[in-house]
Amino acid sequence: MQNFLNICCILSLVCFSSSTFAQGQNKTTFGHKRSYEGMVVEPTLSVATDVPDRILASWKGDPSTSFSVTWRTKSGADAVAEVAIADSGPKFVLNAKLFKGETSPLKTNLGTVHMHAVTFKGLQPGTLYAYRVGSRRTTELSKEDRSSVETATTDYAWSEWIHFRTAQKSQGKVVKPVRFVYVGDAQNDIKSHWSRLIRESFRDAPRMTFMLHAGDLVNRGNNDHEWGEWFHAGSWIFSTIPQLAIPGNHEYDRDRISAGAGVEYRDIPKTLSRRWSQRFEFPENGPKGSTENVYYVDVQGVRIIGLDSNLEPNTQTEWLEKVLKDNPNRWTILTHHHPIYSSSKRRDNPELRDTWQLLYQKYNVDLVLQGHDHSYGRSGPIDLQLSRKLVTEENVATGLRVADQSGGPVYVVSVSGPKMYDLKQYPEETLKSNPHRRRAKNTQLYQVITIEQDRLIYQAKTATGELYDQFTINKDKSGKNLFHDQAPSSKVTQKDN
Repeated sequence: MQNFLNICCILSLVCFSSSTFAQGQNKTTFGHKRSYEGMVVEPTLSVATDVPDRILASWKGDPSTSFSVTWRTKSGADAVAEVAIADSGPKFVLNAKLFKGETSPLKTNLGTVHMHAVTFKGLQPGTLYAYRVGSRRTTELSKEDRSSVETATTDYAWSEWIHFRTAQKSQGKVVKPVRFVYVGDAQNDIKSHWSRLIRESFRDAPRMTFMLHAGDLVNRGNNDHEWGEWFHAGSWIFSTIPQLAIPGNHEYDRDRISAGAGVEYRDIPKTLSRRWSQRFEFPENGPKGSTENVYYVDVQGVRIIGLDSNLEPNTQTEWLEKVLKDNPNRWTILTHHHPIYSSSKRRDNPELRDTWQLLYQKYNVDLVLQGHDHSYGRSGPIDLQLSRKLVTEENVATGLRVADQSGGPVYVVSVSGPKMYDLKQYPEETLKSNPHRRRAKNTQLYQVITIEQDRLIYQAKTATGELYDQFTINKDKSGKNLFHDQAPSSKVTQKDN
């Protein structure tokens, strides 16, 4: 009996100790040495099956009458998709229309999978649809299962039914309200650290029109493990909210698979990730030779232009000027990975200022959204004289004027993942020429941007949902902008430079 009581006491102590640890009353014994952990890229959902996964929605055509979806499976003999106007009950499936998908193999570091894509066309603007995607089974169902399901399920493995809302029809300068989330580099420890941020952004703006990723979605563009983590983090959000993205330098990777055996790794040139054009269905309206890495899309009176700053800027300049000049929309937003004005140490891109910035100024771009620097920097409207050259960092330090009134685009650099860099220092005598009005380091951020007919509201929020930065641009009938800086006092302002 005494032995029994002793055992009970020991078990009670163990349970108490475990409970205490679980409640956070004991410090961790893991001894974290830094916030950016550099974790092993775990094989998160890396193994493809017959069942569609990694489903991603985007726009290839007119956002008001179409949308596109990509997904992957193990094999790819046959891919299909269905869509119907969503209803409050299940009978919407009786009106579903069948679309044939396109299939192509993708060789990855984990083996060959098949990528599928479909574009639903002829849809009604501003309408909630339900869709699902399917792939032909490679393993037959049992006789019992076959007898209890419809033919479609007998032959195909399906995703769940997913909601997607088409955009309102663009009508020139008439703007229907647009809200979107923009994020900078996710890149590292995506499953561990980025998941909470992207999910918090959805909690913040669940009815957003789209999401925008400013490059470096992963660290190694041809590593399938990392894309598995990216999709784990975004989960079903990516299948119901249109995703727009432009490539960062980490989407350019050495392609060991295509290079073949016997080729030294260092001799393999970096090229755009093999999966980019298979993974994303973006408009094919870029300059000749682009593969959905340069494009524009018009959404409810807003033109979104994506550039590839990894390439020589001049290869896109002629196309860019035409797209800016022939623009029927009231608002214009640019995105590219490398920033016009860097926010971190030992970073500068004078060729972008020399090549693209004057066009932004000339054609009244409202906002430029960027990544790459793993810190946060936000300017006011940059007012440049078109005749003034702005090529080197010396010019930035001495020749730049940050306008308090209307005068050019607002530039933003932001980071959403855990990898952080130190802020760039400006010489004491030239602090007034620092292009950034608000800066932060060691802070994961997402941005919620709302555009109405005559107003753009920008908010940068931390991974915990705290408002860190805010401004408003009011646009008058002539198209002139009036900028209002509304950055709040914040717990993270101590991290400003």
